Amino acid sequence: MAFIPGNTSGGGPGRPFNKGPRPFRPRVAEEPYRINERITAPRVRVVGENIKVDVYPTAVAIKMAQEQGLDLVEISPNADPPVCKVTDYSKFKYEQKKKQKEIKQNAQKTIVKEIRFGPNTEEHDFNFKVKHAVGFLQDGFKVKTYVHFAGRSIVYKERGEILLLKFAQALEEHGKVEQMPHLEGKRMFMHIAPKAKK
Repeated sequence: MAFIPGNTSGGGPGRPFNKGPRPFRPRVAEEPYRINERITAPRVRVVGENIKVDVYPTAVAIKMAQEQGLDLVEISPNADPPVCKVTDYSKFKYEQKKKQKEIKQNAQKTIVKEIRFGPNTEEHDFNFKVKHAVGFLQDGFKVKTYVHFAGRSIVYKERGEILLLKFAQALEEHGKVEQMPHLEGKRMFMHIAPKAKK
């Protein structure tokens, strides 16, 4: 092909590419599961409602799903053969998202907040800590409260136990005692969990 002066659209020596603005390509979110024709395994184990659980050629499994107006969704790609479910893909994705959200919320509820007392805690300090604990329990957190016995104050361990039981009583509307006061070294612990919301 003869070189045409001024033509810079081709490559090669002395012919720089014409770099114009790149066309805008919207970013497509990648699907978390392979479905239907995107499933690459030749055979799959099929599960789902109105399905005989068995290993089928992938093309046959896709046809089975289509006959029910549903999708074939690969749910365990690392199994041998991969496990696929005949289901409505949109509904399946929504349910998976909901499960993940629930797992996240439950994980949040396992956070434990600590509240420390001394054996001679005064009334205003006690009430201040009760208020804090109510806030934690209302937010779904567990409360680990303890009395720290410094030096020879360990002789007042009965006083510590009374203090913790009084604390539990002050919180009975918001929490339930999971573990009664028990001594570990120089600390007496008690665990309170939030009450289920009505």
